[in-house]
Order: sequence, then C-alpha cells, then structure tokens
Amino acid sequence: MDPTIHPARPAARRTALRPVALTSSAVLLSLVTGVLPAHAAATAGPSTAPPPATLSATTGPGHHQGTGLDRGALRDALGAIQQAGMYGTYSAVRNGSAHWRGAAGVADLETGRPVRPQLQHRVGSITKTFTAVAVLQQVERGRIDLDAPIGRYLPALIPGERGRTITVRMLLNHTSGLGDHVLAAFPGLLEDPGKALDARRFHRFPPEELVRLGLAAPAPVPPGTYSYSNTNYVIAGLLLREVTGQEPEQYITRNVVRRAGLRHTYFPRTPYLTGPHSKMYESMHGTIEPARDYSVYDMSWCGVAGSLVSTVEDLNTFYRRLLRGELLGPAGLKAMKTTVPTYEAPPGEEVAMRYGLGLYTMKLPDGRWYWGHDGGVFGAGTWALSSEDGRRQVAIGYNLMKYQRFDDQGRPLDHPIDEALFRYVTTALGGAAKPARRSAPSRPHGQVLPPSSAAPEALRHSAPGTPAGR
Repeated sequence: MDPTIHPARPAARRTALRPVALTSSAVLLSLVTGVLPAHAAATAGPSTAPPPATLSATTGPGHHQGTGLDRGALRDALGAIQQAGMYGTYSAVRNGSAHWRGAAGVADLETGRPVRPQLQHRVGSITKTFTAVAVLQQVERGRIDLDAPIGRYLPALIPGERGRTITVRMLLNHTSGLGDHVLAAFPGLLEDPGKALDARRFHRFPPEELVRLGLAAPAPVPPGTYSYSNTNYVIAGLLLREVTGQEPEQYITRNVVRRAGLRHTYFPRTPYLTGPHSKMYESMHGTIEPARDYSVYDMSWCGVAGSLVSTVEDLNTFYRRLLRGELLGPAGLKAMKTTVPTYEAPPGEEVAMRYGLGLYTMKLPDGRWYWGHDGGVFGAGTWALSSEDGRRQVAIGYNLMKYQRFDDQGRPLDHPIDEALFRYVTTALGGAAKPARRSAPSRPHGQVLPPSSAAPEALRHSAPGTPAGR
C-alpha cells in the first residue's frame, strides 16, 4: 500500500506551518508533537462518519441515589462523545465505594466490534506520573537529590553548562528548557505524516539517541520556565537506570505498578498489546484519510515518557493510592504536588493549570481543583483526574486522535467531540456540565480543553513562504 497522503481536494493556497508554542501542560502532555503539513485541508471535517451508537455500562456497590453517581447522566454524557464523532470511548468513574464503568462506540471500524470498559489502552504521558513516583522513591532513599544537577549522575550524556544547571526537579516539572525529541525522531512528519509514522512503526530507538535528539532541538524557553518536553522524562528513565542498576521499565513495574496493586498495567516488550484492546486511529488533523490504525507500534520512541499500557480502572486505582500516600511518603508526595504555572495568566486572572512532578492540577468549572494527567499517542488518548483525597475520580480512553481542524490562520476550530468530552469529565466529577469553551478560563494561543484532545496538536500558520517546521 502506498503510504503517501493524498488530500481529498487540492488546497487553493499552500501555507507553511510551524508548531505553536506549547503553553499548558495538559495541552502539551500528549506525546505527539502534532504537525500539520502545508497541503492539508485545514477546515475539513472527520473523514469517516461515526459508527452507530453502542453503549454498555456496569455499576458497583453503592450506586444508589445519594452517592453522587448519576448513572443515567454518565451513560448519556459518555454516549454523547461517540455521537459527536469519536469512534469509541470507555471510562471508569468512582465516588468513594460507588463505581461505574461504561463504553460507547466501536473498537474496530471494519468489523464493528464494540468497545468495552475493561479494554487495555496505550495511556501516553500518564506514564510520566509513574516515572516521577519511581524517581521520588529514590529521592526518599537518599540516592537522588532533587536539586542536584543532572550532570552529577549522567555527566557523559548531558555535559557542559546544561549538565551543571539543569536539576532533577527541573526535568520532572518541565522547567529544564530542553527541546522535545519527538519531531526529530520522525523525519518528514511535517511534510507527510502518514508516511513518516508508517516508516517508524517497527523502529527501535535507544533512549540515549532520543536524548541526543532532544539536546540538539532548539531550546523553546530559558531554563527555569515551564515548557513541556518528553525528553525530560527519557532522561529521568536513564537516571533511574544509573542509580538502581535496573532498566527503568523493570524498576517502575516492580516498585510502582505492583506496589499499587495494578493487574492490567505494563510496559509492552513488543509493538503488540497482549490483551483485549481497541484499534487506535490517527487522523493527524485530516492529513491521514481515512484515519489509520496505529495500535501496533514500537513505543521506544517515547520510552518511560509515554509507553505504558493500562486500563481505566487501573488508572483510578493508581491515582487514588498515590494521592492517599500509599506509594510515597509525606515528603515525596509534597514534592510531587509542588507546582509551577503552565502558562502566564492575563492580569487579574488565576492560572487554572499548574504542573508538579509528573502530576498536574487543574481547576474545573465547578471551582474545584483536581489532580491527574492526560496522554496521547498515535491513535489513542487518555485523561485521568481525581479529587485531592482520591475519593472522586474519572479516567477515560478514546481511540481517534487529532480529529480537530484549523482555520486559515492556524486557530483551532470548535469541535463537538471536545465539548462532549469536557462535559462528560465534568459530569463524572460531580460538577456542572457546562460547555468547555464557555466555562474554561482564558487561555493563550487558542488553547482548548480537554487537554489531550487539543493541546500539543495546536498549530498556527506562519506567513506564506516560511519553511515548514521553522
């Protein structure tokens, strides 16, 4: 099959594109550095019509009235995401001892196989929370100093001024100033996303190579300023290997995944998932039409920054036990929850999203703050949020990515999936189900919630004739 993208219709004017500055951690946390080639039809809608609605739901103990879980509202809100154009989505919600699981849509467009709540899923940058916990465990044992320069531990890998000034803490809260390796890891991604992704489907990246690519990438901001970079967490994995003598995936599995009691969470050893899962469809903003399945993929391109596989129920269990202090001691959890702003708020407005160490907190329309992370890989998105006490939780996965389109100025166009997804998460957490665009705080550069659906994929056009990717 010819992997070259053939646009549905020729563009009247080809305008070069460049990635927009990433300003919000949730918007950035998707691992893919979304890039839209010049020949894309910016205003095109989804290339494949949403499949017929299929809904399934189960409930657990305590789902009677008064627990704060409205089963009917949850079922309707989840179904609305699929009706808005998402192929398939699945979720788990908790409120104390009460829990609900639901799914809507299909896992396979060809066969019509429905999605199920218990499906395994590539959770992308949610992996970063697991990696940060592992590093903080070593901090608690005295083997790592959060405020020590990374060059103390990895002098050959990160030499010179960067090795002397970038601390371990700066890696974990994305204030290192390092660029991201992802774009360089996929040559031609700006010009032909489908061909670039297919070419690296079975490519194996050593983590040291990813770090070299990240160090060579342009520095987006000065050290000390928040700017999301997957390279930070690849370095954190090599730090774990240095101080523990184990491969980071092995250490995280033994000391974080198993300690949390997770039964369906693992680092895949091959490009294939081992359990029941959905296909994972990537649209790359309409440049891959029809959207292509990337559920089979070698995830070494992100390593411990984003290759973990899990289920929505396992994610709720993990964040509940983390926030209740079962995976870290008080000092470690306090350090993890010490945050920096992810963007500069306009005068008189509060920053509504702050990043800690592999964990962020965000304010929803109900006025309450929630902790968690989101993630996005080719074809798969995930979002998990919990109240600070771990009592109220939602985790959701979905199998179509970068369905959004942009106008001629590179501004993201409103998409019904984004609003439906935000409504569902707000409903699951017991807040008012208001539209995302109206209830979200002011955000720079056209940032759109929910995070993993919009963020790192945000692009803007540059002046005609500017080289793509500049």
